[in-house]
Amino acid sequence: MRFSEEKVGEFLEDFRTLVECESPSSDPQALASSARLVAEIGERITGIRPSISTIEGYPHVLFHIGTGPRRVLLVGHHDTVWPRGTLTTMPWSVSGERVTGPGTDDMKGGILIALHAVGALVRERDEEELDGITILITADEELGSPTSQPLIERLSREAEAVLVFESGGTAGQVKIARKGVAIYSLEVVGRAAHAGVEPERGVNAAVEAAHQILAIEALGDTDGATTVVPAVTRAGTTTNTVPARARIGIDSRALTSAEQQRVDQALRDLVPRHPEAQLVLHGGINRPPLEEDTARALFTRAQETAAQLGHPPLEAVRVGGGSDANFAAGMGAPTLDGLGTVGGGSHADDEHALLSWIPRRIELTAALVASLLQAPVPRPAAAPRRASGPRSARTDAGVGS
Repeated sequence: MRFSEEKVGEFLEDFRTLVECESPSSDPQALASSARLVAEIGERITGIRPSISTIEGYPHVLFHIGTGPRRVLLVGHHDTVWPRGTLTTMPWSVSGERVTGPGTDDMKGGILIALHAVGALVRERDEEELDGITILITADEELGSPTSQPLIERLSREAEAVLVFESGGTAGQVKIARKGVAIYSLEVVGRAAHAGVEPERGVNAAVEAAHQILAIEALGDTDGATTVVPAVTRAGTTTNTVPARARIGIDSRALTSAEQQRVDQALRDLVPRHPEAQLVLHGGINRPPLEEDTARALFTRAQETAAQLGHPPLEAVRVGGGSDANFAAGMGAPTLDGLGTVGGGSHADDEHALLSWIPRRIELTAALVASLLQAPVPRPAAAPRRASGPRSARTDAGVGS
């Protein structure tokens, strides 16, 4: 199965149309327009009429082929971090093999790779061979997936495999491991007093917070596999008042669920240094990790598929940022990420995708989906099939791609 030069031209037309439909996560009207456009383009490419499921104002686009017992789930998102008006300073452009513009790498190109791969299968395969494909394009990934998380988890629980179309590594690697993400806020409660007249009557929340910051930082490990970072910290009201309250924002990331749970429990077990201070922990686990065991069999199948297509050897990369692949992996589904564009600069003004990789990604995806429908890979041992916890709160935490 080859993606022709003519089809690359069609891809670029769709790519430009999607990029020039700005879709910041925080703009419901823009997201509604973007969802309609994704649905329209997707229906033309695949011949499948999608549905749009709007949850709390966030429009998620769903394509289903068949009702077969084996399902392959393809996941992307059409929201971006870029505000409306970004196109005036960062316009769509094709220069050589670089395609630039807001959302080119994260991840409007990935959406189109998924759609064109399924479209190629629809054109070339019998209908009964494709009985079991779902495509989900969400609208709130850049916010932490607060409304789409339950949908992703439900569909992943039912899937034999989940393919996620965030951008790949800079040399075309796919992503086989992502750290789990947890976001916390530690509230420190002390007692106010006049700093110049009777400071001894106070319980200094800033000093207590300083002790807790050192304890929090010590929860990480020296090789960086688990990171626990005290971040935004605020305390006090005026310089002549002993601070009564302080707050510490905490970003925690871990490669395994066991490590994620260890840190979570340790934060909940923190003890005040001052006997009259109080600690209140808010937040929790946002995304479980995509553990390598969850991706291994699927990655091996993708490597074999790439070799059969005559592509260069497919390599893997492990990353610290989270994506919707984490939610899928949390359900125990074999999950592979990074099947989208190859480029760089996500969330930066040099965001770009490399044109030469697009045909290879479409060919790989189409052949991999066909292979999985014929013979699924085994689920990882003791697949957890668990939810990641309460629905994620909207956040600007930047869980990453």
